[in-house]
Amino acid sequence: MAGTSKKNSDDLERNENFRRVTAATLRAVGGRPETEVAFANNASARDAQRTAEVRLPYLSRAMPPAEVARIRGAADAAALKIRHHDAQLHAASMPGETIARDVYGAVEQARCEVYGSRHMAGMQANLDRKVAQDCIDAGCGKMLNQQDMGAPLALSLLAREAMSGTPAPRQAGPALQAWRDALTPDARSALAEMARHQDDQRAFANACSHLLRACALTETQQEDEDSSEQGEDTDDKAEQDQATQNDDAPPEDESQDDENSGYQADPAGPPDATESDERADEQEGGAEEAAGDSRREPEADDDDALVGYKAFTTAFDEEATADDLCDPDELIRLRQQLDQQLVNMQGVVSRLAHRLQRRLMAQQQRAWAFDQEEGILDASRLARVIVNPMLSLTYKHEREAEFRDTVVTLLIDNSGSMRGRPITVAAMCGDILARTLERCGVKVEVLGFTTRAWKGGMSRERWVASGRSPEPGRLNDLRHIVYKDADSPWRRARNNLGLMLREGLLKENIDGEALLWAWRRLRRRPEHRRILMVISDGAPVDDSTFSVNPSSYLEDHLRHVIGRIEGSADTELVAIGIGHDVTRYYRSSVTLTNAEELGGTMMQKLTELFSTRS
Repeated sequence: MAGTSKKNSDDLERNENFRRVTAATLRAVGGRPETEVAFANNASARDAQRTAEVRLPYLSRAMPPAEVARIRGAADAAALKIRHHDAQLHAASMPGETIARDVYGAVEQARCEVYGSRHMAGMQANLDRKVAQDCIDAGCGKMLNQQDMGAPLALSLLAREAMSGTPAPRQAGPALQAWRDALTPDARSALAEMARHQDDQRAFANACSHLLRACALTETQQEDEDSSEQGEDTDDKAEQDQATQNDDAPPEDESQDDENSGYQADPAGPPDATESDERADEQEGGAEEAAGDSRREPEADDDDALVGYKAFTTAFDEEATADDLCDPDELIRLRQQLDQQLVNMQGVVSRLAHRLQRRLMAQQQRAWAFDQEEGILDASRLARVIVNPMLSLTYKHEREAEFRDTVVTLLIDNSGSMRGRPITVAAMCGDILARTLERCGVKVEVLGFTTRAWKGGMSRERWVASGRSPEPGRLNDLRHIVYKDADSPWRRARNNLGLMLREGLLKENIDGEALLWAWRRLRRRPEHRRILMVISDGAPVDDSTFSVNPSSYLEDHLRHVIGRIEGSADTELVAIGIGHDVTRYYRSSVTLTNAEELGGTMMQKLTELFSTRS
């Protein structure tokens, strides 16, 4: 017993000494003696510049070498960012696009680490181990091509490579090599410029902007040039009238050509024929169709082109709310029908929902600050006090924990095969999930996807009228439904969820484009953590598209989109299959044989997500 007590005391003292030395080193390197350092589960040191506290990974009493290495790397990264990063300058140069902001932040962190450690071999070794471990944690070994690896991770590794002159760790995998091979000459020039200016954050930020434009992640410069040209045109009043007649016409033609080219991103036939059809439609009053095309983001076409996926036309696609598809009286009636069904399954799902709520509230409200001068006596430090009563910092106090703001998107398959009990259970679970997470301060968006018609609809009719070109691509009219957006409270959107029970709503399912649509909506959100949960009962099915394209056309596109999302660092993707094996598509997924298990499974998966990361 005496030997065990002595060993525990030694372990505690060794642990405490390591924490104290690590915190002191971080403050000394960062140049800010007032910086608070905490060791906690699921901690991150990336926001050290934003607050006066740095949260390092948790250190257990045994102090295994892997934990020690992780903490040293995180501490060095945080210290160097504190010392070499100007938050105001960084914010002034921040791009507007979400993915560009993520790349900008990741590359700036790499600059601080590479430049700050250039004369410190021990710190370089700690950071090299950290980068290798980050690649392992991100699953880079499973990423095979460029689409699998997100731009923030890939470009930060390439920038680190250019600045340090040493290759990225082997744990980065083949996807990084694919990114390296795909770099344009402009991108390579931007990386070289970043390496030259790594000691000047302002010049480095300008070089980073060049890299973002070279990789087509931002269009900031082009917009600035356009606005400056407009300003120059209005400076000289004497030339303005003549410029209106002679110079203004070409930009209008160019902008119209840009719109037409966006419309033709996925043409069914030769570009000239498609363009002539569009102009004819516009002359016949097809303004509504043009507006429908403008809803499709250009980057979606670029992404689809990577796998040869296209749509014959997007003119008849629809993004609608429940109010657009159903009158208020019928929505109330459908909601009452849903409430009657909720009574039967309220017990089991509600218990699981309360369990999830308790876990979330605990993460939000409870955290302990250790090593304090005053507060509650820390029982785990009693052995140290007995050995040396003169030691201070033996108290703790409870404080509100930092909880990453989170948004959850629930994407529900509204295909005909979901008719009956599956769609009813999905609607009920979406209702319970929205209520539960809203109480915890987590925003929820509920979306659905189907098509406007069976067997192709207006898209197929246009294809037939245009001469039945071979392999036209997707040949049906999409219908994407917003049952509840993330900013609407549940009480205002509760009636909308009843729409899923409406007869005639459920038709075909084109999963790839729906998943891409939901993901892009999610990425525009300001929350730090984004979770996308998909509920489906089968593979993509659209008879009209299958009849004139290869049989795996929609499935191949779905796999490509899933790989793109799972390779990104900003979204967590989870799938639940009802009577259909979704594990062959998604990394994180579960398959149910009975729709009645859906509620419990949804709550269980979310509980796991919120348990592993905060």
